[in-house]
Amino acid sequence: MTDPLGAQRPEGLVARLRSLRALDVEVALRAALAAAIPLSVLVMFGRVDLAAYAAFGGMTAIFGRSEPYRIRLRTVSAAGAMQLVAVGAGILLSVADAPLAIEAAVLAAVIALVIVVFNTLGVTPSGPLFAVFAVLVCAAQPIDGDGWLQFAVAASAASFAWLLSMSGWLLRRLAGRREASLFKALPRRAPVRARAYADPRVWLNVVQNILAALAAGAIVLWLGIGHPYWAVVSAVAVIPPARAAHTAQRAVHRVVGTAVGVGVTALVLWPDPPIWVLVVVIAACQFGAELLIGRHYGAALVFVTPLALTVASLAAPAPLPVLLGDRLVETIAGAAVGVISVLLARRFVERVPMPPPTAATPAIRPEERP
Repeated sequence: MTDPLGAQRPEGLVARLRSLRALDVEVALRAALAAAIPLSVLVMFGRVDLAAYAAFGGMTAIFGRSEPYRIRLRTVSAAGAMQLVAVGAGILLSVADAPLAIEAAVLAAVIALVIVVFNTLGVTPSGPLFAVFAVLVCAAQPIDGDGWLQFAVAASAASFAWLLSMSGWLLRRLAGRREASLFKALPRRAPVRARAYADPRVWLNVVQNILAALAAGAIVLWLGIGHPYWAVVSAVAVIPPARAAHTAQRAVHRVVGTAVGVGVTALVLWPDPPIWVLVVVIAACQFGAELLIGRHYGAALVFVTPLALTVASLAAPAPLPVLLGDRLVETIAGAAVGVISVLLARRFVERVPMPPPTAATPAIRPEERP
């Protein structure tokens, strides 16, 4: 859509929701199953303490939507590997009882690695949100032993999510000539950008995320509010990916989505529901997140936020008023840091123009904006 002067207007939420197709529902259902089935197995075996690790592995299914399977093989494998790197790093930090400085350094390394790898291999969403959440929550969980059981649970869930994401390949092969009539087209392309590491816009995004994450965490530690992971996650959620426009409007959308998600979490957790209800909630939130994350990231955060907070509640139960009160303060602090980061990056780009996009490092397309 264009305005009277011919400038491109951002597509609104309603228009994006109207463009949802059966294919979107199909991939969202797979993402929901990737969350629900591993968690249900853990509930049946009485090991709810391992739920967070399964949930972080299952988040692999959020990636690779609407991609042909040859491309999806690359992107979902990369996403799953990065989730396991983040979980493994968090487990090592917990087992070693690492000091805060080491945890901050590992967090910075994970952020840089995820952003560079995702931008190189065309993974969408290309931000480090899910990896940041995984490393910080896993680092905050006390672990008896060497942590191999926790990592095995995460790896099993990631493998299951990978298989679900790739399962349509076999079905399409079996369909043969009827594939076009039985299955939807897979329109998205995700080219490899071999020189993404040389794109200053990628490194600007790395620095932006690292500084925002460390600043948000430091503020909450100074305030003395529990573990600072949610402030860090809230800050990272506000920041757009590399090569996307840094606009205050999109930042506000992300802040509002996160805040509304905290409210939804309150409604879910306030009645103190049984564990099976929480599993259903996590699966439903993963369904909604996958359905919207490629359309409108702010709206997707309405689902991502209760998904994250419910997983964290399973991992470390806390009195609900304390949990929600802390999360509200952390959301405000983290989102404020994220918005400031967006505005500073925008001012930096105005003063120090980035090189023009090339075939190797193109400007981000509308469907890649999350």
